[in-house]
Amino acid sequence: MKPRSSRILSLLRQGQLPAVLKINLSEPRVVEIAGLSGLDAVWLCMEHVPNDWVGIENQIRAARVHNLDSLVRVAKGSYSDYVRPLEADATGIIVPHVGSAEEARQIVEWVRFRPVGKRALDGGNIDGQFCLLPIEDYLRHSNEERVIILQIESPEGLANVEAIAAVPGFNGFLFGPGDFSHRIGQPGRLDAPEVVAARQRVAAAARQHGKFAMAAGLYAPFQDLVTEGHQVFNIGADVIALGAYAKQRLELIRNHIDALPAELRPAARSPYA
Repeated sequence: MKPRSSRILSLLRQGQLPAVLKINLSEPRVVEIAGLSGLDAVWLCMEHVPNDWVGIENQIRAARVHNLDSLVRVAKGSYSDYVRPLEADATGIIVPHVGSAEEARQIVEWVRFRPVGKRALDGGNIDGQFCLLPIEDYLRHSNEERVIILQIESPEGLANVEAIAAVPGFNGFLFGPGDFSHRIGQPGRLDAPEVVAARQRVAAAARQHGKFAMAAGLYAPFQDLVTEGHQVFNIGADVIALGAYAKQRLELIRNHIDALPAELRPAARSPYA
């Protein structure tokens, strides 16, 4: 069976703008909803979310069923943490808090096979179709169709972003506006001039060196992000969507309650009662 190619990379080659949804919940059915809704990829997380490997594997499997790319943001620092999602057949990984070209080269060495890197060879997992995929096809596919994204989210990473972008073997950048704003003493101010300038610098470095820039969210006008060079867009997160929907529907109920005749209207109550 032919291994699945990256939907994101295919769409980028066609000049399209792939859309991603961040999944915080561990339920594979949320991934299936994303696929049925027309998304191109899901962003799964092992950095900030208490997911386990079996859960992540099931979410990757759900993505594959619906022809979604799965991008796993890894826990920082370990070779095994970087390679394990790929061996579970994730389309790619996102490595957080990259600060130097030396670190970028180490990541590429860990996750790419020769001649690009020095990744250890197994092939006995689903990414190698449990040793049923010819080894030449496995190595080529892993180097060409697995997506490696480096996250720039600190002043140190920004200072080195052009040198990092020049490192061969990875595909794109993801700028982290939340952590960056926090690191410069302006937490949550994603529209602060320093944050905007950093975002633009990361996108420019990506474009200059043939990498793509992924936007962590629609936190600036869409046309501005595209003009800056962003090509892949995370549109939000499942937990944000669920919370917003619940609040909107609860407000609808409250408005109906307020409109009831006095004899039918219940007394006001605390939402925590």
